[in-house]
Amino acid sequence: MAEINTGGGGGKHDGGKVRSKKASTRVDMTPMVDLGFLLITFFILATTLSKPSSMTLNVPDKTEKVETEPIKASNVMTIFLGKDNKAHYIFGKAANEDPKLETVSIGYDMRKAIQENSRKVPADKFVVVIKPTKESTYRNMVDLLDEMAITKTKRYALVDQLTPDEKKLLKDKANLDV
Repeated sequence: MAEINTGGGGGKHDGGKVRSKKASTRVDMTPMVDLGFLLITFFILATTLSKPSSMTLNVPDKTEKVETEPIKASNVMTIFLGKDNKAHYIFGKAANEDPKLETVSIGYDMRKAIQENSRKVPADKFVVVIKPTKESTYRNMVDLLDEMAITKTKRYALVDQLTPDEKKLLKDKANLDV
């Protein structure tokens, strides 16, 4: 609690002059500290901690054999993850058909490319093949998987092997060491 001391400060010690009494104030901070700790405790207990979020990735069962029709190259967008947050992609042609290799940054530009190419074919026929290279990073792969979720691409595959034609294409046109 606050208290005011009114003692001292007077008398006729200074040659007969009367001085006014000086009130000294002293504030007891104990209740304020208690309130501070109560508020800190309340906010710590009332706050929800962020839960880690993860994306669901459905993979087919290895034991189940499903007959599927072959996928046409004209419906496939093949994305090669490169270095410096860049990706290279071909659409509608295989690597041995001398396709046009496009280079985009991973993020908005990649999203735009996926959306543009997905409009060129029927939604149920569009397939994205993701192929990381030696120079790509794990973060780039996760970012690209996030782009698949954002663009609502239903059919995509992660492939860790490059064909000899793809290696030649990336070496010649993208200057990647594969």
